[in-house]
Amino acid sequence: MAWTTSDSENTPTPSSKDTPNPVWFKPVMFGFMLVGLVWILIYYVSQSSWPVPSIGPWNIMVGFGIMFIGFLMTTRWR
Repeated sequence: MAWTTSDSENTPTPSSKDTPNPVWFKPVMFGFMLVGLVWILIYYVSQSSWPVPSIGPWNIMVGFGIMFIGFLMTTRWR
């Protein structure tokens, strides 16, 4: 008596690592990077009167933080 397996038992199941990203992932990722860049550019061009004048130079950190979120998302992009 020979032991046989069906093809359905040998097919690999897709794991969560192999599944593609949702459609919204790439626009959101690039959106975060662009919003952060625009935030910093507006801060420099407006000579510290925009986007949030009360936090002053921390606007640069806010812009880099927003961009950093987008860069972190690139590690999950498939």
